[in-house]
Amino acid sequence: MWSSVSSSQRILSLWLERLSTDRIARQWREAPSPLVVFGKRGNLDLLLAIDAGAERLGLTVGLALAQARAMHPTLTAMPEDFAADARLLDAIAEACQRYTPLVALDPPDGILLDITGCAHLFGGEENLCDDLLARMTRWGFSSCAAIAGTIGAASALARFGERELPSVHLDARECLPPLPLAALRLPQETVAALARVGLKRIGDILDLPRAPLAARFGADLLRQLDRALGREHEPLSPRLPVAPYVAEKSFHEPIAREEDVLASIERLATRLETALAARGEGARRLELALFRTDGAVKRIATGTSRPLRDPQAIRALFVERLAALGDEIDPGFGFDLARLSVLNAEPCPDEQIGLGAREDQAELDRLVDRLSARLGRRRVSRLIARDSHIPELAAASMPAQAMTRAELGWNVFRRFRAAAGLSARPLRLLAKPEPIADIFALVPDGPPARFRWRRALHEVVRAEGPERIEGAWWSEEGGPARDYFHVEDKAGLRFWIFRAGLYRDMAPAPPRWFLHGIYA
Repeated sequence: MWSSVSSSQRILSLWLERLSTDRIARQWREAPSPLVVFGKRGNLDLLLAIDAGAERLGLTVGLALAQARAMHPTLTAMPEDFAADARLLDAIAEACQRYTPLVALDPPDGILLDITGCAHLFGGEENLCDDLLARMTRWGFSSCAAIAGTIGAASALARFGERELPSVHLDARECLPPLPLAALRLPQETVAALARVGLKRIGDILDLPRAPLAARFGADLLRQLDRALGREHEPLSPRLPVAPYVAEKSFHEPIAREEDVLASIERLATRLETALAARGEGARRLELALFRTDGAVKRIATGTSRPLRDPQAIRALFVERLAALGDEIDPGFGFDLARLSVLNAEPCPDEQIGLGAREDQAELDRLVDRLSARLGRRRVSRLIARDSHIPELAAASMPAQAMTRAELGWNVFRRFRAAAGLSARPLRLLAKPEPIADIFALVPDGPPARFRWRRALHEVVRAEGPERIEGAWWSEEGGPARDYFHVEDKAGLRFWIFRAGLYRDMAPAPPRWFLHGIYA
């Protein structure tokens, strides 16, 4: 389980210094070198990213592509693709969730991790940082990382700190002064203006009067300095919501079999059960995250109709989800970390078994959960009563797991129907009333003696009604009054039909007949 957050914040900044060229190089079995990425700026194609080989040849970011080709004709140049870089950065951030749930993007080439209170799970901050950098190397990325007490300090040290120095820093005021002012994430224009007056390093402005600095170079200079030094709080915005309950298990040997995954789910659910029971809560929404050894993360979510904390029941839900997903959950070379999270929890009082209707409802909820896990949450629905007297608007379809029994509203509807003396409604109500033709009625306002629906002619032998339902007069689309009839044909089929409009009110058009429902 995640430990409680310490009052002393610790931020790890990961800088992927060659993200664009690394992305391209990973697509080739043998990556070409020197490799550069270019983009049009104004009327020129400029180098935006270079690999290590290009850097050794003296090429720099910002150099014109034509000049670079003149210097090195064998240069491999690829156009920029910001969207692909962003997708890759997000995928790397997803893989970094193995270290902490508090992971944020720092575009265009950085990731921030709030490791407060969880570094001890990896043997300390240095071990965590070393493990992260080793993974980046195995996955083919050039990277640097630093840990400090603020986002600004960690970001500055990762990008501008000396590689030989330790990556873990405790006092920002001691480690920031030697760094260039660009490390404060200032606009290039501000950095250039500071350089023109001889201010090039962070230490050059630490003891200068603040008011003249703000007046000449803008308030953003002091804001970024204060954030880096911890004088002003800078919030970290996680890319994913933080779950209230999390349990995880790492594996010395990666697992790939479904049986092993299910066994780990039950063990993790058992740990979550203890935490949930301590607070009298149960899970309504669960997510299983499986971290592959190659950095890919597979996430599987499922929901429940009622608060749940029984490990075997949770395992059964994921059995259905895994069966539904099939080959979509590709283990690759195996999963080395499994994490089970409760995304949404609600009060869950202890229940007694064998209470008749309550146990029947629990069985129904379990069925809904299994069907939703297998077929998808939106494919299993319930009808909820709506505040409308128009039949087709009196109910709406909602995901079954999203509604509690009290929210369905049918008890209130039944009491209203009994009090109002409404007739029984058909078992099947058409989503939209369908017109019927060839109407023959003995009296104008009476039921039809015959009608045609979907090309079939029906001879009416019995009829009950009418039941009048007025249109929504307060709405422009309320429509005319309806007279509903229950009719039965010679074959014993029973229908619910209505006439829209009255013969005494034939303007601007005569009444029309519709079929709205079918009885069993």
